[in-house]
Amino acid sequence: MNIKNRFVRFSSSFIVSLMFLIGSDFALAEDCIQKRNTLQVPDNIYKQVNPLNSSTETIAAGEKLYQKDAKPLACVQCHGVNGKGNGVMAIGMTPKPRDFSCSAMMKDIPDGQLFWIIKNGSKGTGMMGFGSLIDNQIWQVVSYIRKLSK
Repeated sequence: MNIKNRFVRFSSSFIVSLMFLIGSDFALAEDCIQKRNTLQVPDNIYKQVNPLNSSTETIAAGEKLYQKDAKPLACVQCHGVNGKGNGVMAIGMTPKPRDFSCSAMMKDIPDGQLFWIIKNGSKGTGMMGFGSLIDNQIWQVVSYIRKLSK
């Protein structure tokens, strides 16, 4: 095989491999989107933007609640350490807990929707309400959840 044929063969293989890799990245981004029929929360809450800044302190407080301190059950139990929806309690849940690491999905969920669901739960899912958390704590958790999708 001459050099020209080797180059053409290598180039073709390289391009096909590159297309596969690029295509699989796009597929992975879309594959993590979880379709839900979650009711939209009241408009005045839905449109709310997290009033807390995304400071290191706010995110750390949210992480502590998510990983350990939220009652009656820390978020990590269902949503997993990295927010992928693969916590120890997620086994057998239908639908699976939200994958907070999926930026393709999380970018379309407003802060107010997250706040409402954390506070009140989500009917038809395993997501219970965390009414024991004060609003500021819920916003801290929202800040931490946002970090998981970045």
